[in-house]
Amino acid sequence: MIVLKTDEEIEKIRTASKYAMEVLFYLKDFIKDGITTKDLERLCEEKIRKMKNVKPAFKGYNGYPYALCVSVNEEVVHGVPSERVLKEGDIVSLDFGVIYDGFYGDVAVTYAVGKVSKEAERLIKVTEEALYKGIENARVGNRLYDISNAIQSHVESNGFSVVREFVGHGIGRSLHEEPQIPNFGEKGTGLRLKKGMVFAIEPMVNMGKSEISIKSNGWTAYARDLSLSAHFEHTVAITDDGPDILSRV
Repeated sequence: MIVLKTDEEIEKIRTASKYAMEVLFYLKDFIKDGITTKDLERLCEEKIRKMKNVKPAFKGYNGYPYALCVSVNEEVVHGVPSERVLKEGDIVSLDFGVIYDGFYGDVAVTYAVGKVSKEAERLIKVTEEALYKGIENARVGNRLYDISNAIQSHVESNGFSVVREFVGHGIGRSLHEEPQIPNFGEKGTGLRLKKGMVFAIEPMVNMGKSEISIKSNGWTAYARDLSLSAHFEHTVAITDDGPDILSRV
């Protein structure tokens, strides 16, 4: 069942989403050669403790032990913080969510570690562009897969591939609500979009092929061909005036 949100509920999701994005922007300054992914988790926890009435959304969710997901290079999503050291030329995706006053916000960004290859820069750029292409289609009267198709078309026209096993989702009082929002699909199909729907839209894009595998830790998905992967995510409300990016800071 898809739950339509009131204006008041959307404002609470906006607050949660902004807090989440503020944490990722804060962490950007620490993304440097020599830092470990567990250091980023520690910094994330320290930051969130200073925020009033805010809790990390991922910690304990389905047994996940950390507040932050940190995915490096070929890792697509759900990278588990560890002693892995970031090095110049790496790319790192941070996925993070919070709970504020009973509502969730969910965001992701991909950062370069120092100077990276031109192709890595292009992967990051195209993935972020694809996110905004999808958001542009999150409008009253459009179809769900208009979002999906816009993402897929931009990614594939640039020679990359969308990950198919993981999808965007509705969000509100729960972290994952209906509907699921694939990053691929046929334009003009899927449910009709209505005012009050709130989505976490999140393209995950591989430089090589789309196939993924899961690491032995049971959490981390990675590109099977070990190509680089990037991930961006915003929480977005559908309004009469068009898409409203709730996680914009």
